[in-house]
Amino acid sequence: MNAVSKSRATELALLLWLATLWGASYTLIKLGVATIPPLTLIAARTLIAGLLLLMVLRWRGLALPKDAATWRRFMVQACLNSVIPFTLIAWAEQSLDAGLATILSSTSPIFAFLLTFAVTRDEPVAGRKLFGVAAGLAGICLIVGVQALRGLGIELLAQLAMVTATVAYAGAAIFGRGFKGLDPMIPAAGSLVCGAVILIPLSLLDRPWTVEPSQNSVLALLGLSIFSTALAFVIYFRLVQTLGSVGTTAQAYLRVPIGVALGVVFLGEALTPTAWIGLGCVVLGVAAMTIPSRVTPSLRGA
Repeated sequence: MNAVSKSRATELALLLWLATLWGASYTLIKLGVATIPPLTLIAARTLIAGLLLLMVLRWRGLALPKDAATWRRFMVQACLNSVIPFTLIAWAEQSLDAGLATILSSTSPIFAFLLTFAVTRDEPVAGRKLFGVAAGLAGICLIVGVQALRGLGIELLAQLAMVTATVAYAGAAIFGRGFKGLDPMIPAAGSLVCGAVILIPLSLLDRPWTVEPSQNSVLALLGLSIFSTALAFVIYFRLVQTLGSVGTTAQAYLRVPIGVALGVVFLGEALTPTAWIGLGCVVLGVAAMTIPSRVTPSLRGA
């Protein structure tokens, strides 16, 4: 395996890890909001994850930038990648059906594709990526089951909240490319710190001092903070630079088969033949959106 192939394999493996970490976050959020109000849960999530990354940065001998311009960018990234989507998803998952939430949350590659085409136009709009969008959506519908779509029209506000969160994630993937040149842990830590600064005052609306969380909710919060936020953000900011915004958001397609697999292993659920076909469609879709096109040496640049 040559160096380019090895590098691509590494990035795709990281994409799978990111999908696993974020796929698990929906279950952890569901457990968390059972006894912890949404704003309090998300404020604690960003604060714990941000502090953890700050400690790791210090251990590695790295420091956050001190210029105001970079911190303004961190603040924008925080709003797009944590404050808005985290809060909306936590609120929506109090009432939204899990199957429908999975379908809605998987649409981030579509919005990233459309936003990239409309705003930045720095990623080629190839037929291969159009195929990836179509194949991924088809696979998700097959895996989750068409019956999940019957919930459309019910809990409309929660559904709109999920879609809005997805659009924010797509915008974050595009905006996050502006941190190229920084160690991935730096924008991850900086944006989480900014997110905590915004969310902690807002969480006072929940009167967190009156909350009596269950053990399951506390454990879910810790897992959400350490793995699905701190670790996931570091991987995310690396992939945005290597796979691009559309390629990185393609992990949304992988969340569904991963969620199904976790259900099979831990909950004894069974996959239908249709779901296996859907899983194949998802793999094809992700491959189409992430594997780069062949280019001639003269076009590669220095």
